[in-house]
Amino acid sequence: MTTERFQSGLGFGLGYDPEATVREMADSVAQAEAAGFSMGFFSETFYTNRDSVSALAAFAMRTQHLALGATQVVRLRSPLVMAQTAATLDELSGGRLVLVVGAATDKHAVRNGIEPMKPSQILREYIESIRLLLTGQPVTYEGQFVRFENVGLNFTPVRSSIPIWVAGSSPLGLRISAQLGDGILLDAGTSPEYSANALARIRETRTEADLGMADYSVAQLINTSIASTRAEALDAIRWEVASKFKYASTGRGKIAVGETAIPSDAPDRLSAIYQSRGEQALLDAIDDDFAAALTASGTETDVANRVQQYRDAGVNFPILRATAPHQIPELLAGAARFAGAAH
Repeated sequence: MTTERFQSGLGFGLGYDPEATVREMADSVAQAEAAGFSMGFFSETFYTNRDSVSALAAFAMRTQHLALGATQVVRLRSPLVMAQTAATLDELSGGRLVLVVGAATDKHAVRNGIEPMKPSQILREYIESIRLLLTGQPVTYEGQFVRFENVGLNFTPVRSSIPIWVAGSSPLGLRISAQLGDGILLDAGTSPEYSANALARIRETRTEADLGMADYSVAQLINTSIASTRAEALDAIRWEVASKFKYASTGRGKIAVGETAIPSDAPDRLSAIYQSRGEQALLDAIDDDFAAALTASGTETDVANRVQQYRDAGVNFPILRATAPHQIPELLAGAARFAGAAH
């Protein structure tokens, strides 16, 4: 793995556990570095758990060479603040940051009290304008939603081209990533077949733009559950699979990209169960085969084999996120096996 592009490796994911403090997560990231993981990744979630910027600052102070990444929903910070934050974190970590941007959906807008706007166009404008701002020079940008004149950072970033990955979970998001991103972060709660179909779309777009895949990172968050038996592992991760189907739009988006493990009626059916009968009913509706199809779950050997399937589909930077805190030691202990060809 290079320190400039972060094109291949094995990521250790955090951010979804509301009970884990930033200090505890920083301890886990330090352990992940010692175990051989090559990236610590923080998911700044829709459900408003810990803040990614504060967490990455803590991670940077506890590690020496681990790459650091986090999702950032555009519009929740202005392009200038996001560039300022990214450059500061990159300075703090010694050039180890990957900035992962995602669109602000209508659900994000409602939750944050901001006016819904066209997510895809704003995402494009954020990527373009942040790249300009990270040069450290005064720049001007005139877009439909993002506009500024002769604005720049008042310090020189340690890197003027911090890698920008796009969290793409729709056909249009994949296209934007292929056109403007240094890499893609594929959606969690999906199968290797989803990964392969998503990457087929990305390759097509990059071929059209004469870009190729040589310098392009393919990362994916993989929901992971390790236990002594497959049944125990699936019971532990069922809640996380269920969380993807509270809103029908989430499942529909996965199908639109190319998910074959989700039946076409499942997003509306499962969302209706949740809306009418509650969370336990939704959990009861997620059977073992469905949970297994969308995760890496089972014994350490099962998980290692499953991670390899994602790699075979074209993912060169799997990011494994344990579904329960008590599983983190097992995840760390299996780093060498999960890394596979990455080490």
